[in-house]
Amino acid sequence: MDLSRFDNSRFDRGAPRSKEALWWVVRSVFFAGWLPLPSRLRVFWLGLFGAKVGVGVVIRSQVNITFPWRFECGNHVWIGEGVTILSLARVRLGDNVCVSQQAFLCTGSHDFERETFDLIARPITIASGSWVGARAFVGPGVELGAGSRCLAGATVVKPVAAGVTVGGVPARPRETV
Repeated sequence: MDLSRFDNSRFDRGAPRSKEALWWVVRSVFFAGWLPLPSRLRVFWLGLFGAKVGVGVVIRSQVNITFPWRFECGNHVWIGEGVTILSLARVRLGDNVCVSQQAFLCTGSHDFERETFDLIARPITIASGSWVGARAFVGPGVELGAGSRCLAGATVVKPVAAGVTVGGVPARPRETV
């Protein structure tokens, strides 16, 4: 690969750079710190920046959402401490989804087979009733079916069917409910 040839100019950030800069400030104050701020305050800021957020959502401290205008979640969603949501593409969480501590929802990667190391951005969808365990990685383009579970530390790079539990690196089915 030749990183001097990398060109990200065609990537659509989804909002003007001024909005993105303002979001970085808000995120630094209301999301990045360890202050025990109420979730409703974080939900308010996400909505102000274009996220679609349901009712009863709990967002803990140290949560990093890159582009809130590409994030949506249903009702009664829990997002644990230290979760990173790299929302270069749309991230959708259904109702009653739990994303545990330090999980990483990553919609972006690079085409390592191309000399130019092109950016790849694909959406992530996590259906209702699903759980992403602590320190799990969910990669670009992954869809987790309703009621699925990703065990702690799992690396999920392929779709997971409804009701299936996956774990390991790479994630493999463990059981079906």
